[in-house]
Amino acid sequence: MAKSGFVLSSTAALAATLALVGLHIANPSIAAFRESPKEVVDEVWQIINRDYVDAKFNQVDWRQLRRQFVESRDYASRAEAYRAVREMLKQLDDPYTRFMDPEQFKSMQIETSGELTGVGITLGMDDETKQLTVIAPLEGSPAAEAGILSRDVITTIAGKTTEGMDLNQAVSLIRGPAGTTVKLGIRRGDKTFELDLKRAKIEIHAVKSEVRDTSVGKIGYIQLRQFNANASSDMRKTIRTQVDQGVTGFVLDLRSNPGGLLYSSAEIARMWLNNATIVSTISRSGENERLTANRQALTDRPLVVLVDNSSASASEILSGALQDNRRAVLVGTQTFGKGLVQSVHSLSDGSGLAVTIAKYYTPNGRDINKSGITPDHVVRLTEKDVQRLNRNRDLIGTTDDPQYAKALEILTKQVREQRTPSASR
Repeated sequence: MAKSGFVLSSTAALAATLALVGLHIANPSIAAFRESPKEVVDEVWQIINRDYVDAKFNQVDWRQLRRQFVESRDYASRAEAYRAVREMLKQLDDPYTRFMDPEQFKSMQIETSGELTGVGITLGMDDETKQLTVIAPLEGSPAAEAGILSRDVITTIAGKTTEGMDLNQAVSLIRGPAGTTVKLGIRRGDKTFELDLKRAKIEIHAVKSEVRDTSVGKIGYIQLRQFNANASSDMRKTIRTQVDQGVTGFVLDLRSNPGGLLYSSAEIARMWLNNATIVSTISRSGENERLTANRQALTDRPLVVLVDNSSASASEILSGALQDNRRAVLVGTQTFGKGLVQSVHSLSDGSGLAVTIAKYYTPNGRDINKSGITPDHVVRLTEKDVQRLNRNRDLIGTTDDPQYAKALEILTKQVREQRTPSASR
């Protein structure tokens, strides 16, 4: 059986490829197609039959699909077999269980390394409308510079309608060599327009930080953009450096963070938590796996976390763990609401399969799928705020940013309360 690894969400980072959130992505075992292209169809059916989160397969007769796609058909080519696989998976009505051809699977592995080529959009499939929706543009990317915003709907790609298009198809159409262009049709509320985006090579730096002087001394501001392979080591260095510089507290900004590696999220949670549950997952068999923090915290200084409706998957694991354990105060707006765990399998011909295998729950047992996490202090940006911050992204994370300003207000109060001696009794 091909190697596999766990993933949490199904966002598609159109900087180059699918942005999967996961525990581990094994190198694909490239082998010749065995006796016929039918083998990959059978392989996919077997994995879904064994691992899919819903034992009833979303009310689909999965054995009947085996008779239809495996037992009664022969396939003359890989392309024909791949079309059959996608047609079979489509019956599950689960956009997060999906097939990747060898090129798409290889690109997904490259994307988790933190270097991308494309336009810099993270896409998700809206569960209700089935529309391709922007989760977030990557900062500094062609998409961000062109003014694409979270929750924009992609209506066309290179003149082709996205109606009925899955994430894999969208990725294939949007990605391409650096220097080439792609035209996207965008719907934002009642407005529709088109943008020509020039593809580029994009380096993703997971952590951006700064130590700032305030009325209560130095505070550490940390932006965590995604949970890639380098995020936990970068975060550890940042926290230690800021502690050494004498910060009195931290603001951790998870806004527009679409997720990343599950264990990166858990490792970062351990930098803030002692002896606490981080997250638990429950499979279709009811098996419960729990990740915990065990006396590895780097600091106990006050922490405020910024989230918004583009904070998804691994971002929600971290913010949910910090909120449930009362380690941090959350400020911003409702998070995206992706609480699904997937397993990524490399198949015998070098293609890949992502399968939804479980749900994850916060330490207090909250199922946040489709509902997200509600901040302790809800602070909404007005349309004017969004436009102003989008025009000048240097204002993000400053006192001209209403959500950051609220976080700083809360952090300042916490630091002052720590310094005030409690009344003797």
